[in-house]
Amino acid sequence: MEILKTINDAQEYVLNQRRNGLKIGFVPTMGALHQGHISLVEKSTTQNDITIVSIFVNPTQFNNAADLEKYPRTIDADCKMLEAAGCNMVFTPDEKEMYPQKDERVFSFNGLESCLEGEFRPGHFNGVAQIVSKLFFAIPAHNAYFGQKDFQQLAVIKQLVLQLDIPVNIIPCPTIRESDGLAMSSRNLRLTPEHRSNSTFIYKMLQKTVELAKANNPTLIKEIIISEFNKNKLLKLEYFDIVDNTYLQQTDFFQKDTIYIACVAVWAGDVRLIDNIQIN
Repeated sequence: MEILKTINDAQEYVLNQRRNGLKIGFVPTMGALHQGHISLVEKSTTQNDITIVSIFVNPTQFNNAADLEKYPRTIDADCKMLEAAGCNMVFTPDEKEMYPQKDERVFSFNGLESCLEGEFRPGHFNGVAQIVSKLFFAIPAHNAYFGQKDFQQLAVIKQLVLQLDIPVNIIPCPTIRESDGLAMSSRNLRLTPEHRSNSTFIYKMLQKTVELAKANNPTLIKEIIISEFNKNKLLKLEYFDIVDNTYLQQTDFFQKDTIYIACVAVWAGDVRLIDNIQIN
């Protein structure tokens, strides 16, 4: 497994593989890898000849400087996991490489970037669009793999690819969960034992949402779920909403033949966790 640190080296590596007729899969990450990331790598290895993973903690998508500082960095352990999973190349640039000068680009995605996460993390998705567009330039892959836990991010990236006419297929991959239901996340490493145990409540509420949706409208479901979260003394609910899976628009009534997503963000101490579940 090769480890490359510059855009020029990464591009040259990828273009050489493409000239040889090989199909390239790409998994962008911020490191602190877990089985959720590895599932993306494993899917890529089954669908491509070469799998590349980037590890870069992107400063422009953090609207909280303390959150950026606390984000776990485990590059040596990450590389061992990636090699075992069949990764062929890891791209590990530093901030100067990715941002030799300030990125002044401002993106608009018809409101996708301003609801849910965007409402509580202003500028977050603009930072995501900045770095993902740069990574797609550095790694001109055929396929790119993203987890559905970051459902809104996935929707934004699909729009980014359309807007910039980037020739890459975006492949959504299922959320990978711990045995007790907690969605795998690099941030889980920062949970205290008490908060880690209590955080399973998040997935239980999402499962309850699916059951409630069989006989109730979204407005009533939101009232019930928000009330349940407010009773939990260890978790602080930031938002809970039910939106359609294309435009992320809120709804008061379920429409037939439309897929909806229940999305939630919760503070467990000083760790912010997000999750979602599909409602048919």
